[in-house]
Amino acid sequence: MACFSATQLHSLSWTSTPHRFLSPPQNPNCTRSLFINCTNRTLSSISNHRPSRASISSSCITSETDVAERPSTLRELCEGHVPEHVLRRMEEIGFVMPTDVQRQALPILLSGCDCILHAQTGSGKTLAYLLLIFSVINTQRSAVQALIVVPTRELGMQVTKVARVLAAKPAELGLEQKSCTVMALLDGGILRRHKSWLKAEPPTIVVATLGSLCQMLEKQIFKLESMRVLVIDEVDFMFNSSKQVSSLRKLLTSYSLSNSRQTVFASASIPQHRRFLYDCIQQKWTKGDVVHVHVNPIEPMPSRLHHRFVICSKKARHQTLQSLLQSDAPLSAIIFVGEQSEKSKKAGNAPATTLLIDFLKTSHEGCSDILLLEEGMNFNLRTASLSELRQGGGYLLVATDIAARGVDLPETTHIYNFDLPRTAVDYLHRAGRTGRKPFSDNKCTVTSSITSEERFVLQRFENELMFHCEELFL
Repeated sequence: MACFSATQLHSLSWTSTPHRFLSPPQNPNCTRSLFINCTNRTLSSISNHRPSRASISSSCITSETDVAERPSTLRELCEGHVPEHVLRRMEEIGFVMPTDVQRQALPILLSGCDCILHAQTGSGKTLAYLLLIFSVINTQRSAVQALIVVPTRELGMQVTKVARVLAAKPAELGLEQKSCTVMALLDGGILRRHKSWLKAEPPTIVVATLGSLCQMLEKQIFKLESMRVLVIDEVDFMFNSSKQVSSLRKLLTSYSLSNSRQTVFASASIPQHRRFLYDCIQQKWTKGDVVHVHVNPIEPMPSRLHHRFVICSKKARHQTLQSLLQSDAPLSAIIFVGEQSEKSKKAGNAPATTLLIDFLKTSHEGCSDILLLEEGMNFNLRTASLSELRQGGGYLLVATDIAARGVDLPETTHIYNFDLPRTAVDYLHRAGRTGRKPFSDNKCTVTSSITSEERFVLQRFENELMFHCEELFL
Protein backbone atom coordinates (compact mmCIF):
# COMPACT_ATOMS: atom_id res chain seq x y z
CA MET A 1 0.00 0.00 0.00
CA ALA A 2 1.47 3.35 -0.99
CA CYS A 3 1.74 6.15 1.55
CA PHE A 4 0.73 9.72 0.77
CA SER A 5 1.92 12.83 2.53
CA ALA A 6 -0.41 15.72 3.30
CA THR A 7 1.21 17.67 0.48
CA GLN A 8 0.62 14.85 -1.98
CA LEU A 9 -3.00 14.49 -0.91
CA HIS A 10 -3.49 18.22 -1.30
CA SER A 11 -2.05 18.04 -4.82
CA LEU A 12 -4.87 15.68 -5.78
CA SER A 13 -7.50 18.36 -5.31
CA TRP A 14 -9.23 19.84 -8.34
CA THR A 15 -8.87 23.24 -9.88
CA SER A 16 -12.15 24.89 -10.70
CA THR A 17 -11.12 26.20 -14.11
CA PRO A 18 -13.60 24.97 -16.72
CA HIS A 19 -12.42 23.10 -19.79
CA ARG A 20 -14.41 22.93 -22.95
CA PHE A 21 -14.35 19.17 -23.49
CA LEU A 22 -14.27 17.87 -19.92
CA SER A 23 -17.24 17.51 -17.66
CA PRO A 24 -16.81 18.93 -14.14
CA PRO A 25 -16.41 16.42 -11.34
CA GLN A 26 -19.57 15.91 -9.35
CA ASN A 27 -17.81 15.04 -6.14
CA PRO A 28 -14.24 16.24 -5.56
CA ASN A 29 -13.81 13.87 -2.62
CA CYS A 30 -14.74 10.97 -4.85
CA THR A 31 -12.19 12.18 -7.38
CA ARG A 32 -9.46 12.18 -4.79
CA SER A 33 -10.14 8.58 -3.83
CA LEU A 34 -10.23 7.57 -7.48
CA PHE A 35 -6.73 8.92 -7.97
CA ILE A 36 -5.38 7.24 -4.87
CA ASN A 37 -7.03 3.92 -5.57
CA CYS A 38 -6.09 3.75 -9.23
CA THR A 39 -2.50 4.65 -8.46
CA ASN A 40 -2.29 2.03 -5.71
CA ARG A 41 -3.69 -0.63 -8.01
CA THR A 42 -1.20 0.37 -10.66
CA LEU A 43 1.73 0.10 -8.30
CA SER A 44 0.75 -3.36 -7.18
CA SER A 45 0.00 -4.61 -10.69
CA ILE A 46 3.35 -3.55 -12.10
CA SER A 47 5.56 -4.13 -9.11
CA ASN A 48 7.35 -6.96 -10.91
CA HIS A 49 8.18 -4.75 -13.87
CA ARG A 50 9.09 -1.43 -12.31
CA PRO A 51 12.00 -0.31 -10.14
CA SER A 52 11.55 -0.81 -6.43
CA ARG A 53 11.24 2.82 -5.38
CA ALA A 54 8.76 5.23 -6.89
CA SER A 55 7.28 8.56 -5.95
CA ILE A 56 3.70 9.51 -6.68
CA SER A 57 2.64 13.07 -7.34
CA SER A 58 -1.07 13.23 -8.01
CA SER A 59 -1.70 10.75 -10.82
CA CYS A 60 1.80 11.06 -12.22
CA ILE A 61 4.36 8.32 -11.69
CA THR A 62 8.04 9.19 -11.93
CA SER A 63 11.02 6.99 -11.32
CA GLU A 64 13.52 7.82 -8.58
CA THR A 65 15.92 4.94 -9.07
CA ASP A 66 19.63 5.39 -9.52
CA VAL A 67 20.94 5.22 -13.06
CA ALA A 68 22.69 1.93 -12.26
CA GLU A 69 19.34 0.29 -11.45
CA ARG A 70 17.68 1.33 -14.70
CA PRO A 71 17.66 -0.89 -17.79
CA SER A 72 20.43 0.46 -20.00
CA THR A 73 18.91 -0.32 -23.41
CA LEU A 74 15.53 -0.56 -25.10
CA ARG A 75 16.19 -4.26 -25.65
CA GLU A 76 16.51 -4.86 -21.91
CA LEU A 77 13.22 -3.03 -21.33
CA CYS A 78 11.37 -5.04 -23.98
CA GLU A 79 12.92 -8.52 -23.94
CA GLY A 80 10.38 -11.19 -23.16
CA HIS A 81 7.56 -9.00 -24.45
CA VAL A 82 8.46 -7.76 -27.94
CA PRO A 83 9.37 -10.28 -30.70
CA GLU A 84 13.08 -10.64 -31.40
CA HIS A 85 12.84 -9.62 -35.07
CA VAL A 86 11.14 -6.35 -34.06
CA LEU A 87 13.90 -5.64 -31.53
CA ARG A 88 16.52 -6.27 -34.22
CA ARG A 89 14.80 -3.94 -36.66
CA MET A 90 14.53 -1.33 -33.92
CA GLU A 91 18.28 -1.48 -33.33
CA GLU A 92 19.09 -1.49 -37.05
CA ILE A 93 17.33 1.84 -37.56
CA GLY A 94 19.12 3.39 -34.59
CA PHE A 95 16.79 2.98 -31.61
CA VAL A 96 19.10 1.52 -28.97
CA MET A 97 18.97 3.66 -25.83
CA PRO A 98 15.60 4.55 -24.29
CA THR A 99 14.50 8.14 -23.92
CA ASP A 100 13.05 9.27 -20.58
CA VAL A 101 9.45 8.64 -21.60
CA GLN A 102 10.31 5.19 -22.95
CA ARG A 103 12.20 4.28 -19.79
CA GLN A 104 9.29 5.29 -17.59
CA ALA A 105 6.36 4.22 -19.76
CA LEU A 106 7.39 0.88 -21.26
CA PRO A 107 7.29 -1.13 -18.00
CA ILE A 108 3.80 0.26 -17.37
CA LEU A 109 2.60 -0.32 -20.93
CA LEU A 110 4.01 -3.84 -21.08
CA SER A 111 2.29 -4.67 -17.78
CA GLY A 112 -1.09 -4.13 -19.48
CA CYS A 113 -2.15 -0.87 -17.84
CA ASP A 114 -3.93 1.89 -19.70
CA CYS A 115 -1.63 4.88 -19.97
CA ILE A 116 -1.50 8.61 -20.71
CA LEU A 117 1.88 9.46 -22.26
CA HIS A 118 2.55 13.11 -21.50
CA ALA A 119 6.03 14.17 -22.63
CA GLN A 120 7.87 16.74 -24.70
CA THR A 121 7.64 16.81 -28.48
CA GLY A 122 10.15 14.49 -30.11
CA SER A 123 10.65 12.50 -26.90
CA GLY A 124 9.85 9.04 -28.32
CA LYS A 125 6.18 8.49 -27.47
CA THR A 126 5.44 6.93 -30.88
CA LEU A 127 8.06 4.21 -30.50
CA ALA A 128 6.85 3.48 -26.96
CA TYR A 129 3.29 2.70 -28.02
CA LEU A 130 4.41 0.84 -31.16
CA LEU A 131 6.56 -1.49 -29.04
CA LEU A 132 3.51 -2.14 -26.86
CA ILE A 133 1.47 -3.02 -29.95
CA PHE A 134 4.08 -5.46 -31.24
CA SER A 135 4.17 -7.10 -27.82
CA VAL A 136 0.46 -8.05 -27.87
CA ILE A 137 -0.52 -8.72 -31.49
CA ASN A 138 -0.75 -12.23 -32.92
CA THR A 139 0.11 -12.23 -36.62
CA GLN A 140 -1.54 -15.64 -37.07
CA ARG A 141 -4.95 -14.05 -36.50
CA SER A 142 -6.69 -12.30 -39.39
CA ALA A 143 -8.19 -9.41 -37.46
CA VAL A 144 -7.55 -5.77 -36.63
CA GLN A 145 -5.77 -6.02 -33.29
CA ALA A 146 -4.38 -2.51 -32.89
CA LEU A 147 -5.78 0.87 -33.90
CA ILE A 148 -3.80 4.13 -33.86
CA VAL A 149 -5.94 7.24 -34.35
CA VAL A 150 -4.23 10.46 -35.46
CA PRO A 151 -5.59 13.95 -36.19
CA THR A 152 -3.92 14.52 -39.57
CA ARG A 153 -2.95 12.61 -42.67
CA GLU A 154 0.66 13.78 -42.34
CA LEU A 155 1.08 12.34 -38.85
CA GLY A 156 -0.67 9.14 -39.95
CA MET A 157 1.75 8.63 -42.83
CA GLN A 158 4.67 9.14 -40.48
CA VAL A 159 3.41 6.63 -37.87
CA THR A 160 2.57 4.11 -40.62
CA LYS A 161 6.08 4.32 -42.02
CA VAL A 162 7.71 3.60 -38.64
CA ALA A 163 5.26 0.76 -37.92
CA ARG A 164 5.95 -0.88 -41.29
CA VAL A 165 9.71 -0.61 -40.84
CA LEU A 166 9.48 -2.33 -37.45
CA ALA A 167 7.02 -4.94 -38.76
CA ALA A 168 9.19 -6.02 -41.70
CA LYS A 169 9.49 -9.82 -41.56
CA PRO A 170 13.04 -11.20 -41.78
CA ALA A 171 13.67 -13.93 -44.35
CA GLU A 172 14.55 -16.55 -41.73
CA LEU A 173 11.00 -16.61 -40.35
CA GLY A 174 9.85 -18.53 -43.42
CA LEU A 175 6.62 -18.51 -45.39
CA GLU A 176 4.59 -20.27 -42.69
CA GLN A 177 5.00 -17.26 -40.37
CA LYS A 178 2.56 -14.54 -41.43
CA SER A 179 3.86 -10.99 -41.50
CA CYS A 180 2.27 -8.11 -39.63
CA THR A 181 0.34 -5.88 -42.03
CA VAL A 182 -0.16 -2.16 -41.40
CA MET A 183 -2.94 -0.22 -43.13
CA ALA A 184 -3.02 3.57 -43.43
CA LEU A 185 -6.72 4.50 -43.40
CA LEU A 186 -6.27 8.24 -43.85
CA ASP A 187 -8.29 11.15 -45.18
CA GLY A 188 -7.62 11.59 -48.89
CA GLY A 189 -7.02 7.88 -49.45
CA ILE A 190 -8.94 5.61 -51.81
CA LEU A 191 -11.58 4.13 -49.52
CA ARG A 192 -12.76 1.63 -52.14
CA ARG A 193 -9.32 0.03 -52.14
CA HIS A 194 -9.24 -0.04 -48.34
CA LYS A 195 -12.69 -1.61 -48.30
CA SER A 196 -11.53 -4.47 -50.54
CA TRP A 197 -8.43 -5.01 -48.39
CA LEU A 198 -10.42 -5.08 -45.16
CA LYS A 199 -12.90 -7.61 -46.55
CA ALA A 200 -10.24 -9.87 -48.09
CA GLU A 201 -7.87 -10.06 -45.14
CA PRO A 202 -7.99 -7.54 -42.29
CA PRO A 203 -4.66 -5.87 -41.46
CA THR A 204 -3.12 -6.42 -38.05
CA ILE A 205 -2.57 -2.71 -37.35
CA VAL A 206 -4.63 0.21 -38.65
CA VAL A 207 -3.40 3.81 -38.53
CA ALA A 208 -6.41 6.04 -39.16
CA THR A 209 -7.81 9.53 -39.16
CA LEU A 210 -11.23 9.75 -37.57
CA GLY A 211 -13.14 10.74 -40.70
CA SER A 212 -12.10 7.72 -42.77
CA LEU A 213 -12.26 5.37 -39.78
CA CYS A 214 -15.82 6.30 -38.84
CA GLN A 215 -16.99 5.84 -42.43
CA MET A 216 -15.75 2.25 -42.34
CA LEU A 217 -17.16 1.56 -38.89
CA GLU A 218 -20.58 3.03 -39.66
CA LYS A 219 -20.83 0.89 -42.80
CA GLN A 220 -19.69 -2.11 -40.72
CA ILE A 221 -16.93 -2.85 -43.20
CA PHE A 222 -14.84 -3.91 -40.24
CA LYS A 223 -15.35 -4.15 -36.50
CA LEU A 224 -13.15 -3.64 -33.48
CA GLU A 225 -14.18 -6.74 -31.54
CA SER A 226 -10.65 -8.19 -31.77
CA MET A 227 -8.85 -4.93 -31.01
CA ARG A 228 -6.39 -5.27 -28.15
CA VAL A 229 -4.76 -1.82 -28.19
CA LEU A 230 -6.26 1.58 -28.99
CA VAL A 231 -3.91 4.56 -29.26
CA ILE A 232 -5.14 8.15 -29.57
CA ASP A 233 -2.21 10.35 -30.59
CA GLU A 234 -2.34 14.13 -30.05
CA VAL A 235 -5.35 13.47 -27.83
CA ASP A 236 -5.78 17.05 -26.58
CA PHE A 237 -5.96 18.38 -30.14
CA MET A 238 -8.62 15.86 -31.09
CA PHE A 239 -10.78 16.52 -28.05
CA ASN A 240 -10.57 20.26 -28.72
CA SER A 241 -11.53 19.88 -32.38
CA SER A 242 -15.23 20.53 -32.91
CA LYS A 243 -15.04 18.38 -36.06
CA GLN A 244 -13.60 15.34 -34.28
CA VAL A 245 -14.72 15.29 -30.66
CA SER A 246 -18.11 13.59 -31.14
CA SER A 247 -16.61 10.86 -33.32
CA LEU A 248 -13.79 10.36 -30.82
CA ARG A 249 -16.21 9.95 -27.91
CA LYS A 250 -18.19 7.42 -29.94
CA LEU A 251 -15.04 5.48 -30.77
CA LEU A 252 -14.00 5.34 -27.12
CA THR A 253 -17.36 4.23 -25.72
CA SER A 254 -19.54 2.74 -28.49
CA TYR A 255 -17.44 1.06 -31.17
CA SER A 256 -15.29 -0.57 -28.49
CA LEU A 257 -15.33 -0.77 -24.70
CA SER A 258 -12.47 0.21 -22.40
CA ASN A 259 -12.54 -3.04 -20.41
CA SER A 260 -11.87 -5.09 -23.55
CA ARG A 261 -8.79 -3.19 -24.73
CA GLN A 262 -5.65 -1.41 -23.56
CA THR A 263 -5.98 2.32 -24.16
CA VAL A 264 -3.09 4.74 -24.66
CA PHE A 265 -3.43 8.52 -24.97
CA ALA A 266 -0.39 10.51 -26.10
CA SER A 267 0.47 14.20 -26.39
CA ALA A 268 3.05 16.78 -25.44
CA SER A 269 0.30 19.01 -24.07
CA ILE A 270 -2.62 17.89 -21.92
CA PRO A 271 -4.09 20.96 -20.20
CA GLN A 272 -5.61 20.27 -16.78
CA HIS A 273 -4.29 16.73 -16.86
CA ARG A 274 -5.75 15.81 -13.46
CA ARG A 275 -9.22 16.68 -14.67
CA PHE A 276 -8.56 14.78 -17.88
CA LEU A 277 -7.52 11.71 -15.89
CA TYR A 278 -10.72 11.96 -13.86
CA ASP A 279 -12.82 12.06 -17.03
CA CYS A 280 -10.93 9.12 -18.53
CA ILE A 281 -12.19 6.99 -15.64
CA GLN A 282 -15.64 8.52 -15.19
CA GLN A 283 -16.50 8.53 -18.90
CA LYS A 284 -15.05 5.01 -19.26
CA TRP A 285 -12.58 6.06 -21.92
CA THR A 286 -10.04 4.00 -19.99
CA LYS A 287 -10.04 1.42 -17.21
CA GLY A 288 -9.72 2.53 -13.61
CA ASP A 289 -6.02 1.67 -13.37
CA VAL A 290 -4.97 4.23 -15.99
CA VAL A 291 -1.53 5.71 -15.28
CA HIS A 292 -0.47 9.23 -16.19
CA VAL A 293 3.22 9.19 -17.13
CA HIS A 294 4.29 12.83 -17.08
CA VAL A 295 7.90 13.37 -18.11
CA ASN A 296 9.59 16.71 -17.41
CA PRO A 297 6.50 18.45 -15.96
CA ILE A 298 8.75 21.28 -14.75
CA GLU A 299 10.20 21.84 -18.23
CA PRO A 300 7.59 21.20 -20.95
CA MET A 301 9.83 22.79 -23.59
CA PRO A 302 13.01 20.98 -24.73
CA SER A 303 15.98 22.67 -23.03
CA ARG A 304 18.15 22.87 -26.15
CA LEU A 305 15.85 25.41 -27.81
CA HIS A 306 16.93 29.05 -27.93
CA HIS A 307 13.92 31.39 -28.01
CA ARG A 308 14.12 34.89 -29.50
CA PHE A 309 11.71 37.62 -30.51
CA VAL A 310 11.90 40.65 -32.77
CA ILE A 311 9.57 43.62 -32.37
CA CYS A 312 8.42 45.13 -35.65
CA SER A 313 5.29 46.56 -37.23
CA LYS A 314 3.00 44.27 -39.20
CA LYS A 315 3.98 46.06 -42.41
CA ALA A 316 7.65 45.36 -41.74
CA ARG A 317 7.30 41.63 -41.01
CA HIS A 318 8.31 40.48 -44.50
CA GLN A 319 11.46 42.59 -44.44
CA THR A 320 12.22 41.47 -40.87
CA LEU A 321 11.94 37.82 -41.86
CA GLN A 322 14.24 38.39 -44.82
CA SER A 323 16.83 39.96 -42.50
CA LEU A 324 16.55 37.02 -40.09
CA LEU A 325 17.05 34.49 -42.88
CA GLN A 326 20.08 36.37 -44.15
CA SER A 327 21.72 36.60 -40.72
CA ASP A 328 20.85 33.06 -39.56
CA ALA A 329 21.44 31.33 -42.91
CA PRO A 330 19.46 28.28 -41.71
CA LEU A 331 20.08 24.99 -43.46
CA SER A 332 16.54 23.77 -42.77
CA ALA A 333 13.73 25.93 -41.40
CA ILE A 334 9.96 26.12 -41.00
CA ILE A 335 8.13 29.45 -41.19
CA PHE A 336 4.75 29.30 -39.45
CA VAL A 337 1.99 31.55 -40.76
CA GLY A 338 -1.49 32.00 -39.30
CA GLU A 339 -4.54 30.50 -40.99
CA GLN A 340 -6.44 32.74 -43.39
CA SER A 341 -9.63 34.07 -41.81
CA GLU A 342 -13.04 33.35 -43.31
CA LYS A 343 -13.54 37.09 -43.82
CA SER A 344 -10.34 37.29 -45.84
CA LYS A 345 -11.36 34.26 -47.91
CA LYS A 346 -14.76 35.76 -48.72
CA ALA A 347 -13.10 39.01 -49.73
CA GLY A 348 -11.05 37.06 -52.27
CA ASN A 349 -7.70 37.93 -50.70
CA ALA A 350 -4.67 35.76 -51.35
CA PRO A 351 -3.57 33.63 -48.36
CA ALA A 352 -0.70 35.00 -46.27
CA THR A 353 1.29 31.86 -47.09
CA THR A 354 1.12 32.58 -50.83
CA LEU A 355 2.06 36.25 -50.36
CA LEU A 356 5.02 35.28 -48.18
CA ILE A 357 6.33 32.69 -50.64
CA ASP A 358 6.06 35.18 -53.52
CA PHE A 359 7.97 37.77 -51.48
CA LEU A 360 10.76 35.36 -50.51
CA LYS A 361 11.20 34.03 -54.03
CA THR A 362 11.71 37.51 -55.42
CA SER A 363 13.72 39.08 -52.60
CA HIS A 364 15.77 36.43 -50.82
CA GLU A 365 18.66 34.71 -52.54
CA GLY A 366 18.50 30.94 -52.33
CA CYS A 367 14.74 30.86 -51.80
CA SER A 368 13.70 29.92 -55.32
CA ASP A 369 12.53 26.50 -54.14
CA ILE A 370 10.23 26.97 -51.15
CA LEU A 371 7.78 24.30 -50.05
CA LEU A 372 4.25 24.90 -48.77
CA LEU A 373 2.12 22.89 -46.36
CA GLU A 374 -1.34 24.10 -45.40
CA GLU A 375 -4.70 22.53 -44.67
CA GLY A 376 -6.44 23.79 -47.80
CA MET A 377 -3.98 22.02 -50.11
CA ASN A 378 -4.83 18.94 -52.12
CA PHE A 379 -3.84 15.78 -50.20
CA ASN A 380 -1.48 14.70 -52.98
CA LEU A 381 0.30 18.06 -52.92
CA ARG A 382 0.68 17.84 -49.15
CA THR A 383 2.16 14.36 -49.50
CA ALA A 384 4.54 15.56 -52.21
CA SER A 385 5.76 18.45 -50.03
CA LEU A 386 6.55 16.16 -47.10
CA SER A 387 8.22 13.58 -49.35
CA GLU A 388 10.48 16.26 -50.79
CA LEU A 389 11.36 17.50 -47.31
CA ARG A 390 12.40 14.03 -46.19
CA GLN A 391 14.65 13.37 -49.15
CA GLY A 392 17.43 15.16 -47.31
CA GLY A 393 19.34 18.37 -47.74
CA GLY A 394 18.26 21.86 -46.77
CA TYR A 395 14.73 23.15 -47.05
CA LEU A 396 12.55 26.13 -46.31
CA LEU A 397 8.95 25.24 -45.51
CA VAL A 398 6.15 27.79 -45.19
CA ALA A 399 3.34 26.17 -43.20
CA THR A 400 0.23 26.72 -41.15
CA ASP A 401 -0.38 24.89 -37.88
CA ILE A 402 -1.15 21.65 -39.71
CA ALA A 403 2.63 21.09 -39.61
CA ALA A 404 2.83 21.75 -35.87
CA ARG A 405 1.34 18.46 -34.65
CA GLY A 406 3.50 15.36 -34.73
CA VAL A 407 5.27 15.95 -38.05
CA ASP A 408 8.82 14.70 -37.57
CA LEU A 409 11.46 16.64 -39.50
CA PRO A 410 14.59 16.07 -37.39
CA GLU A 411 16.84 18.14 -39.68
CA THR A 412 14.95 21.34 -38.86
CA THR A 413 17.23 23.79 -37.04
CA HIS A 414 15.16 26.99 -37.09
CA ILE A 415 11.52 27.86 -36.48
CA TYR A 416 10.17 31.29 -37.43
CA ASN A 417 6.79 32.45 -36.14
CA PHE A 418 5.82 34.91 -38.86
CA ASP A 419 2.49 35.15 -37.02
CA LEU A 420 2.38 34.57 -33.27
CA PRO A 421 0.44 31.40 -32.42
CA ARG A 422 -2.94 31.77 -30.75
CA THR A 423 -2.13 29.82 -27.58
CA ALA A 424 0.82 28.63 -25.52
CA VAL A 425 0.00 25.05 -26.54
CA ASP A 426 0.29 26.05 -30.21
CA TYR A 427 3.64 27.70 -29.45
CA LEU A 428 4.83 24.51 -27.74
CA HIS A 429 3.97 22.34 -30.74
CA ARG A 430 5.41 24.76 -33.29
CA ALA A 431 8.67 24.97 -31.34
CA GLY A 432 8.65 21.19 -31.06
CA ARG A 433 9.26 20.80 -34.80
CA THR A 434 12.92 21.51 -34.11
CA GLY A 435 15.37 19.96 -31.66
CA ARG A 436 14.00 16.51 -32.44
CA LYS A 437 17.23 14.55 -32.85
CA PRO A 438 17.40 12.14 -29.89
CA PHE A 439 20.30 12.66 -27.47
CA SER A 440 21.58 15.66 -29.46
CA ASP A 441 22.82 18.76 -27.64
CA ASN A 442 22.82 20.98 -30.73
CA LYS A 443 21.06 24.26 -30.07
CA CYS A 444 18.05 25.04 -32.23
CA THR A 445 16.35 28.40 -32.55
CA VAL A 446 12.74 29.58 -32.34
CA THR A 447 12.20 33.21 -33.42
CA SER A 448 8.92 35.14 -33.23
CA SER A 449 8.13 38.37 -35.05
CA ILE A 450 5.75 40.38 -32.90
CA THR A 451 4.35 43.87 -32.56
CA SER A 452 4.93 45.81 -29.34
CA GLU A 453 1.28 45.15 -28.42
CA GLU A 454 1.87 41.38 -28.69
CA ARG A 455 4.76 41.35 -26.23
CA PHE A 456 2.49 40.61 -23.28
CA VAL A 457 1.05 37.59 -25.15
CA LEU A 458 4.52 36.15 -25.64
CA GLN A 459 5.30 36.83 -21.96
CA ARG A 460 2.21 34.84 -21.04
CA PHE A 461 3.49 31.94 -23.15
CA GLU A 462 6.86 32.19 -21.36
CA ASN A 463 5.20 32.02 -17.94
CA GLU A 464 2.93 29.14 -18.89
CA LEU A 465 5.61 27.05 -20.61
CA MET A 466 8.46 28.12 -18.31
CA PHE A 467 11.01 29.29 -20.86
CA HIS A 468 12.92 32.53 -21.47
CA CYS A 469 12.65 34.50 -24.70
CA GLU A 470 15.47 36.89 -25.57
CA GLU A 471 14.89 40.09 -27.54
CA LEU A 472 16.83 40.34 -30.78
CA PHE A 473 17.73 43.70 -32.31
CA LEU A 474 18.32 43.81 -36.05
